[in-house]
Amino acid sequence: MAEKIKKENKEEKKRETVVGTRGRIFAGKVVKKFDKRVAIEFERTIRIPKYERFSKRKTRLHARIPENMEISVGDYVKVRECRPLSKMIHFVVIEVLENTEKNK
Repeated sequence: MAEKIKKENKEEKKRETVVGTRGRIFAGKVVKKFDKRVAIEFERTIRIPKYERFSKRKTRLHARIPENMEISVGDYVKVRECRPLSKMIHFVVIEVLENTEKNK
């Protein structure tokens, strides 16, 4: 009986564990929302040495949404790099910095 309880607890812990994160952290606006992932977009500036000017470029990243997190399009979120979860997803949402529902 005790062994079954221990096995069930181990299975629950496996489900609860979040993917280990490491590396870079980015913050951006949610552009698209899917079932288990979001696409965030942020601007960065690049220096063009030839013209001695700066140019703005947009970067779009796809990130996994943890099960306990509510996110909608327009939110400002923080993502962190993790191991490749699929072909496109290499980031996990850590926290929601700014919620669109609060602004309304």
